[in-house]
Amino acid sequence: MLQVQFIRENKQTVLDGLAKRNFADAETIIEEVLTADETRRATQVSLDNVLAESNKISKEIGGLFKSGKVEEANKLKAKTGELKEQSKQLTEELNSAADKLNELLYQIPNIPHPSVKAGKNEEDNEEIFKEGIIPDLGEKALPHWELAKKYDIIDFDLGAKITGAGFPVYKGKGARLQRALINYFLDKNTAAGYNEVQVPHLVNEASGFGTGQLPDKEGQMYHVTGDNLYLIPTAEVPVTNMFRGDLVKEADLPIAVTGYTPCFRREAGSYGAHVRGLNRLHQFDKVEIVRVEHPDNSYNALNGMVEHIKEILRELKLPYRILRLCGGDTGFTSALTFDFELYSTAQERWLEISSASNFETFQANRLKLRFKNKEGKSQLVHTLNGSSLALPRVLAGILENYQTENGIKIPEVLVPYCGFDMID
Repeated sequence: MLQVQFIRENKQTVLDGLAKRNFADAETIIEEVLTADETRRATQVSLDNVLAESNKISKEIGGLFKSGKVEEANKLKAKTGELKEQSKQLTEELNSAADKLNELLYQIPNIPHPSVKAGKNEEDNEEIFKEGIIPDLGEKALPHWELAKKYDIIDFDLGAKITGAGFPVYKGKGARLQRALINYFLDKNTAAGYNEVQVPHLVNEASGFGTGQLPDKEGQMYHVTGDNLYLIPTAEVPVTNMFRGDLVKEADLPIAVTGYTPCFRREAGSYGAHVRGLNRLHQFDKVEIVRVEHPDNSYNALNGMVEHIKEILRELKLPYRILRLCGGDTGFTSALTFDFELYSTAQERWLEISSASNFETFQANRLKLRFKNKEGKSQLVHTLNGSSLALPRVLAGILENYQTENGIKIPEVLVPYCGFDMID
């Protein structure tokens, strides 16, 4: 979340940034934040004064008793009782003011980076890069859900039988290709300096708030009500929360972590070809990269993440493009996001397969994740994350773009991982 001091000192910058996001009633909520902060600070001053007076009197009482001035000491003791009641009341008021302030701050999204343009939705995103050859498959090209059925590698009906729509069953070479992609992505990430971890697939409420999924995306997450735990929507949540509350050493920055997890998203809603097959699932696999960076280096790191994802897509030989998201399409916690989309030849449209984002201090402030700078002062880090990569649409892209009359070729870089070069 945004820091109150930043809002107080940069009010117009905050309002301009929220305007880029089309954030409703921005001026109203910012004024409420500033008023709540004034109340909190005034209450803190009053409490500090009462506690200081109470400490001063306590010392005086000790001196009076030593001097044999018992009556005067007892009068002051009565005063300390009054001050104790005042401090108790002021503490409750301070906690209430702090809670109100946090509730307001949780509603405010991150401020976009200056390079982010205003816009309403995905139609206003900027294409900044495109690479790869879109194959000419002819009129007989099949979408991936038909290829999956033809070669019996993904069973959507069986998944619906077991659980429901959006939970496919991968079979035979489909399952092996899925596993091959996971291992390939992890190997690429670890070779680039990311430390591999295996993390829980459920997180507590504090973790959800730490990375910003709560309260913003509460309705999109599966909630285990009996234990008040949430199934993760992405590995970003448990991986980033590994560092919640830490004071890391500046010398340890950057911290780079990668992990594979299944991801769970409710995302109920629309129907049609654009959400058929692997296009939108409630459970899917993803390999994530997360970075904890010094603020001075975070945008160089973001560019490095983009180049890393580019390299993977080049090796897979899939046509792709990169978009810089506009203010209206940028995620709640992000300051700048680049989306990667690959071209689905059979569907004749672009499919999002990855996002690389810099959250600056937004998550770190929630996480209380800091480092000590050269002056010895605690300072918030910058956090970043990216998909490297999400499997369903990459798999869909491979099936559709590599289809031939004789079967589906396997990208050359994946053959050692699969153990076969054709699905037929």
